[in-house]
Amino acid sequence: MEIKLEDLKILYSSEQLQTRIAEVSKELNNFYNGEEVIAICVLKGAVVFATDLVRHLDMPLKIEFIRLSSYGSSTTTSGKVNAVDIKLPDLNGKNVLIIEDIVDTGLTAKFLVDFIHMNFHVKTLKFCSLLDKKITRKVDIEPDYYCFDVDDKFVVGYGLDYDGYYRNLPYIGYKE
Repeated sequence: MEIKLEDLKILYSSEQLQTRIAEVSKELNNFYNGEEVIAICVLKGAVVFATDLVRHLDMPLKIEFIRLSSYGSSTTTSGKVNAVDIKLPDLNGKNVLIIEDIVDTGLTAKFLVDFIHMNFHVKTLKFCSLLDKKITRKVDIEPDYYCFDVDDKFVVGYGLDYDGYYRNLPYIGYKE
């Protein structure tokens, strides 16, 4: 499948994204109640969402970045998670918030949650995703917080890409 900008239809507009992110951030602010949080942004896809989300959070916050991959240049997951860069500070006793762009098969989410639980004794571990694609789930994992459900469309924009392109779109689009 080739994706061209002129073929994209808007699934979630910039305004819809910003409104929902503000709502989710209120839920997170209520949960953490001012306690320190270490946010882990999964690069590259979640960076746009993460930067908008953390601007709404009103607690002491540190941001860490990791790189995981399961797509490569395809529109479907490879089924294997590649830990490109997963160096993390000491998370023992900390509130940890994972920020991801999309949970589809759940393989990347499960890999990361399991990795943190195997290597650290965190105070809390919450998973926040921009999109939740339940229809393609292969493992039993759900985000604690998410902005939107998405059906079985390949989506781009607002950090999500096709072969590295379209991350810069201010909306989330799809090709019919």
